[in-house]
Amino acid sequence: MQNGSDFFVRFWGTRGSISCPGESHLRYGGNTACLEVRCGEKLLIFDAGTGLRPLGRELTENSPLEADIFLTHTHHDHIVGLPFFAPLFDKRNRIRLWAGHLIPELTLHDVLVQFMNAPLFPVPPKIFAANVSFHDFSAGDVLEPKPGVRLITAPLNHPNGATGYRVDFRGHAICYVTDTEHLEGQPDRNILDLIQGADLVIYDSTYTDEEFPKYRNWGHSTWQEGVRLCNQADAGTLVIFHHDPGHDDAFMDRVAEEAEALRPGTVVAKEGMVLRP
Repeated sequence: MQNGSDFFVRFWGTRGSISCPGESHLRYGGNTACLEVRCGEKLLIFDAGTGLRPLGRELTENSPLEADIFLTHTHHDHIVGLPFFAPLFDKRNRIRLWAGHLIPELTLHDVLVQFMNAPLFPVPPKIFAANVSFHDFSAGDVLEPKPGVRLITAPLNHPNGATGYRVDFRGHAICYVTDTEHLEGQPDRNILDLIQGADLVIYDSTYTDEEFPKYRNWGHSTWQEGVRLCNQADAGTLVIFHHDPGHDDAFMDRVAEEAEALRPGTVVAKEGMVLRP
């Protein structure tokens, strides 16, 4: 049982684009995006990358359970863990799935049916035994999935759309802003408003500023832009996230050193890491 006043984020997947197991990626992790956020006894999950599978294994010990899964978007690296999330196969559980980037053209249910459909996958979402519901909203909406838990959302600059989240709970805020591309010299006002004064800002740091020119229009940002945004928004701790699969542990160690020098207290996300605002 979680402490009723506890508020934290635990990282189950920190990688972007594709999972990358192996000895060179052990310290920071090779699973794709998945965060567990606890607001007291309330469970929120952000993104359903390959990190969702080990989270699901741990959660099976706590059934029956109730959880909300908020997706930034539905590119494969952020949803590939869903068919392997054990709690979805337990009829005692209640799972709500949310997305803010699809309507009016599509719905989350439609997209997941396409994703889990032959010849791409052998079984559709109807195989889930849990009480599963699908909720579409528009990025920019304010959500209250549980009493006392407030989610502010914002649209992000990513191919096919994406949503950034701010979780407000008992006077503190954790922001999750990934899969977004910045314009050089033009801070994103949507992001600045979202992260203003937040305690923790988990930010898309796929590239470095030096790498960025090679990857314009790919939909990702840099850790240095995260520093600039957090400084301008008077935010607390910057958490470097969505590590490029080509960035091994040695590369990420160098990023950590450079980020600490530029903005002391900056954290590079690692699988298993727990942070409290």
